[in-house]
Amino acid sequence: MSDTRIERDSMGELAVPATALYGAQTQRAVNNFPVSGQKMPASFIRALILAKAAAAQANIELGQISQAQGEAIVTACKELLAGDFMQHFPVDIFQTGSGTSTNMNANEVIATLASRVLGDKVSPNDHVNCGQSSNDIIPTTIHVSAAIEVSERLLPALGHLLKVLCEKSLEVQPYVKTGRTHLMDAMPVRMSQVLDGWGQQIQSNIEHLRALLPSVQALAQGGTAVGTGINAHPRFADTFCAELKALTGIPFTRGDNFFALIGSQDTAVALSGQLKTTAVSLMKIANDLRWMNSGPLAGLAEIELEALQPGSSIMPGKVNPVIPEATAMVAAQVIGNDAAITVAGQSGNFELNVMLPVIAQNLLSNIQLLSNVSRLLADKAIASFKVNEPKLKEALERNPILVTALNPLIGYLKAAEIAKQAYKEGRPIIEVALEQTDLGREELERLLNPEKLTEGGI
Repeated sequence: MSDTRIERDSMGELAVPATALYGAQTQRAVNNFPVSGQKMPASFIRALILAKAAAAQANIELGQISQAQGEAIVTACKELLAGDFMQHFPVDIFQTGSGTSTNMNANEVIATLASRVLGDKVSPNDHVNCGQSSNDIIPTTIHVSAAIEVSERLLPALGHLLKVLCEKSLEVQPYVKTGRTHLMDAMPVRMSQVLDGWGQQIQSNIEHLRALLPSVQALAQGGTAVGTGINAHPRFADTFCAELKALTGIPFTRGDNFFALIGSQDTAVALSGQLKTTAVSLMKIANDLRWMNSGPLAGLAEIELEALQPGSSIMPGKVNPVIPEATAMVAAQVIGNDAAITVAGQSGNFELNVMLPVIAQNLLSNIQLLSNVSRLLADKAIASFKVNEPKLKEALERNPILVTALNPLIGYLKAAEIAKQAYKEGRPIIEVALEQTDLGREELERLLNPEKLTEGGI
């Protein structure tokens, strides 16, 4: 038996693998784009299949295809989603900028399965793609896949990180450490205040992502080729959104202006920008953890991160802060991907953006990376680190910057003089202050109490 079969499309005949569910248009794309070997993300393909099922349901309701054809399409979509559907989607990310190849890949695969269910021909263009264009279904699928991934993966992951930060803050509340600005000793802070600051960063990112979701959930579907809605039923957009909501539980809505949603990708760029901000927050937290963990002898050694693996192939006993390092690398990748999305977002030429696949790939990759590393950071770095209290106290006792608390009583210049002497002589600030001021030890101990200094005020 031959390992290929002949399929036909509008450009003629083409040999296709005999066992493939797809047809000629998919095979042309496979032949034309041997670029990266990377397929479109599974989360994108899953959302595209869901969109095809919703479109079929809408077209049944609106009388655009027969009930038998529509039900066969829906059954085919369910069959795909229940199995290893990615084996049927071989098209490279770097393909036609509209994503037409991926759209037709889905249409052909679903049509093949639906034809088997129906026992009659289901057309990839006339039936599976009814009321649609690649120019609206691919932008729609970017929004749908991003909305699902943010709602089901990223927000829960960030929520988990926030919960762990809050719990750890309560655990470390008794500990006071030397604050640092410009990487130099500053006034003391509670360890809990540090973690509360990190927690607020994550809380803000969660709030900003939630605020973007209504825009992400507004869809281009119904605009078809250029935004005018040619070949789509007037009620198709609203009916499609209702069906998609029923399938996903997410309140998708008809976009206010199809021309904007097809000609630009501003919402994806905005979401990517917020993902970049989240990455920046995670990098800040990761780097703080690395600094606080540095040592154990020649660094700050304020905390001890969980030992997860040997840190060196040559230095026995070395243990490195691998989770914060992985987090920092994820953040760097997300920032780079955002730059690609920004460039792609400005490639809306007249009525269509023509870098849709790379926007989808980078956007969904960023959501996945941030989701995964947020949980790792929470569970294997923050939840499990131990505080080195003796090291905290040692640094506090030698910190001349505590003299700041005496400014209202002795003035800035005199306080600076005391601090410099304490630095120079390596003596506790209280000893120098006793010699250089009229303040008694009891009052100085009260004024220079690190715990009191974390509360602010005069």
